[in-house]
Amino acid sequence: MTPPITPSRRRPVAALGLAAAAVAASLVLAACGGGSSSSGGSGSSGGSGGTLTIGTTDKVTVLDPAGSYDNGSFAVMNQVFPFLMNTPYGSPDVKPDIATSASFTTPTTYTVKLKPNLKWANGNDLTSSDVKFTFDRQLKIADPNGPSSLLGNLKSVAAPDPTTVVFTLKAPNDQTFPQVLSSPAGPIVDEQSFSADKLTPDADIVKANAFAGQYTITSYNFNNLVQYKAYSGYQGLLGPAATGTVNVKYYSDASNLKLDVASNAIDVAFRSLSATDIASLRSDSKVKVVDGPGGEIRYLVFNFDTMPYGAKTDDADAGKALAVRQAMADLIDRDAIAQGVYKGTYTPLYSFVPKGLTGANEALKSLYGNGQGGPDADKAKQTLTDAGVTTPVELKLQYNTDHYGPSSGDEYGQIKNQLESSGLFKVDLQSTEYVQYSKDRVKDVYPVYQLGWFPDYSDADNYLTPFFSKDNFLANHYDNPAIQKLITEQVSTKDKAKRTALIEQIQTDEAKDLSTLPMLQGAQVAVVASSVSGADKTLDASFKFRYGALSKAS
Repeated sequence: MTPPITPSRRRPVAALGLAAAAVAASLVLAACGGGSSSSGGSGSSGGSGGTLTIGTTDKVTVLDPAGSYDNGSFAVMNQVFPFLMNTPYGSPDVKPDIATSASFTTPTTYTVKLKPNLKWANGNDLTSSDVKFTFDRQLKIADPNGPSSLLGNLKSVAAPDPTTVVFTLKAPNDQTFPQVLSSPAGPIVDEQSFSADKLTPDADIVKANAFAGQYTITSYNFNNLVQYKAYSGYQGLLGPAATGTVNVKYYSDASNLKLDVASNAIDVAFRSLSATDIASLRSDSKVKVVDGPGGEIRYLVFNFDTMPYGAKTDDADAGKALAVRQAMADLIDRDAIAQGVYKGTYTPLYSFVPKGLTGANEALKSLYGNGQGGPDADKAKQTLTDAGVTTPVELKLQYNTDHYGPSSGDEYGQIKNQLESSGLFKVDLQSTEYVQYSKDRVKDVYPVYQLGWFPDYSDADNYLTPFFSKDNFLANHYDNPAIQKLITEQVSTKDKAKRTALIEQIQTDEAKDLSTLPMLQGAQVAVVASSVSGADKTLDASFKFRYGALSKAS
C-alpha cells in the first residue's frame, strides 16, 4: 500500500511587549541605524521608498524554516525568503515564483525550472543546489516544531543543472504538491548560510543576510521589533515591494495594539485585536477596518494518551474516552461563543474543513447536540451513561491568550460553563504563555487543549492530512488506518468530483472518532490608518499577509 502523505501545520504565536517609551525609543534607533545587523550584499534595498509601522501580537518562534510551523514565524518568512511557487495577490492558486515553470513530467516527478541569475541579498548565487539543500535539510532535521511532515510524499530531490530541480514523489499525481511548495515547508534557504543538519540561530541568519524575498531584515530584536528593507534583487512573482522600509512592532497586550493604531502611532494592526476592539474601530474615522476571506479555525485537541480514559491513564478505556469526546460535542454551544464573545467575527464550525472550500460539509451538526447545531445535555448524559462513565468527568482543559487573542479567556470561560452547567463535567481551566504552550502540548502535558489553524494553502487537504494522518502535527496519538488510506487516495485523485466525494467521506468518518472538536471559523481583519492602502490586495484566499502590498500616502 502507498504510504500515507503526512503533512503538519503551523502553530500560531504571540508577542512580548515593551513599555511604550522603550518601544518608541527602539523604533527610532532601528529606523536610524538598522543596517548594522546585516552583512549587506547585492541589492539590499528596493521598492518605492517610505516607511510603514505594523503592529501584531503574533510571536516568532524561530526564523529557520526547518524549526517553526506557526503563523507568527511564517509571517516573517513570507517577506524575506523566496519560494518556488507562490500565490499572486488576490488569488488562492499557486504560480511559479522564482521559477519560470513547474509541472508534472511523470506521475511521480515534478520538475521546476528556476529563473537565471538569481542572487541572495548577501551576493551568493541562488541555484538549484540551494533548493535541493533546503528540502533535504527539512527532512533530515525533521524538527518536531517544524513543517517537515508537509513533505511526507517527497521521496528525493535532484539538481541536474543550476536551474533545474526534480522532485520525485512517493505517491503519484499529488494534487497538493505545488501548493506545498508555497507552504511553511517551502521557503528556500542559502546553503552557504544555513546548517545542513541542525537549526540555524536567528542571529546567524540575520547576520548572513540570507534573504531573497521582497524584503531583507536589517534589524532584529526578537519579538520586540523587526525592521525590513525592500530587496532590489527580488525576482519573484509579487514584484517590487511598495514600501521601502517596514518596522514590525510586537505587542503582548492587544488593547495596547488597539490604542496605538487608533491614535495612528502605528500604521497597521494585523492579528489579534479583540472582537470588541474591531467593532469599536469600525466607527473611527482615523482608521479603516479591512476584511478578507478567512481560513482560520479554532478547535479543541484531544490527547488520546492522557485525556480522561486515555490509553496511558490508570483507567484506560477507549470506549469511555470516545464517550467523553462525544458528550463534549453534545454540550458545546458554538453560536453562543461566536456571538457572545466574538461579535460575529467568528462563525460556528461544524466540520473539519471550513465553509467555502471544496468538499466542506457539516458532519458534526446532525451527529451531535440537538441535530441543528445547538447543545443537548440529555443526549450527552445518555452517551456517558451508556458507556459506563462516572460523572462528573474531571477534565483538565488548557488554553492560551497571548497568541489566540485576549478573547480566548472569555471563550474558554464559556466552554467551562457550558460543560459544567450540565453537571456532567468538572473543568480545571488553565492558561500558559504560548512559547511554553507550544513545547508542552507535544510532550503530552495537556489532555485537552485549544489550538487554532491557519492554512498552509487553500485546499481542503490542508485541514485533513496535518490532523488525521499518523504522526500528525498534533502529536495526539490518534491513529486510524482507514482514514489515512482515504487521505492518501484523495490527494492523488485527479477527477475533481471523485476527490470532493472522498474529502466529504473523510469528514463524515472523522466526525465519529472526534480526535479534534472544531469550534469556530474566523475572518482575516486588518486595521489600517486612513492613509494606508493595499491591505485589501493582500487579505486574500492565500491567507498570507504580504507587507510588500502596503503603501502609505505622504
